[in-house]
Amino acid sequence: MSESPAGAVPPAANACASVHQTVIEDMVRWLERAVIGLNLCPFAKAVHVKEQIHYVVSDATDARGLIEDLQRELEALAEASPERRDTTLLMAPGCMEDFLDFNDFLGLADDLVEAMDLGGILQVASFHPRFQFADTAVDDVGNATNRAPYPTLHLLREESIDRAVEAFPEAEAIFEKNIEMLEALGAEGWAALDVGPRCPVAHGAAGGGA
Repeated sequence: MSESPAGAVPPAANACASVHQTVIEDMVRWLERAVIGLNLCPFAKAVHVKEQIHYVVSDATDARGLIEDLQRELEALAEASPERRDTTLLMAPGCMEDFLDFNDFLGLADDLVEAMDLGGILQVASFHPRFQFADTAVDDVGNATNRAPYPTLHLLREESIDRAVEAFPEAEAIFEKNIEMLEALGAEGWAALDVGPRCPVAHGAAGGGA
């Protein structure tokens, strides 16, 4: 077993930090170019500009590890000041490669919110690099509305959602508008945004592509 010099950061720690940095950079690029750039979510720009989005990279390699990280981040968001942290993006580059497995995991996430007595306070939304609407082809560009570079749990405050709905009374029309816009953009246009994953350990090389 090799040892690092006193005071030095172990190589494994450096590698981990590098992976985390890459994942976060990829997510910020996706947010700026796709979510905000294409106005897929009119609520995203404000919290991004105010730096109220907390990015966390999970080292989990299975559902058990991810649920533990989710519990920790739910607790942290519930305790944090909304002015400092409005929402959290929890990325899982090391697990949940399969979209159906991830979709099943979301049921556990909802159960956890209720078990923590956070129902009506927080909720968990999601993005996945292989997200696919029912009755669509895997390469349907409309699927990109719910795709991100990595499997991602989006922790939201119910109060923030309520305010957003009040500010955008036609919020339900956003989805239809997004689909129409992405279909006009096309697969090549989406690919040109270059919002896929660069993390070497990430599963799902399909990334943010359509």
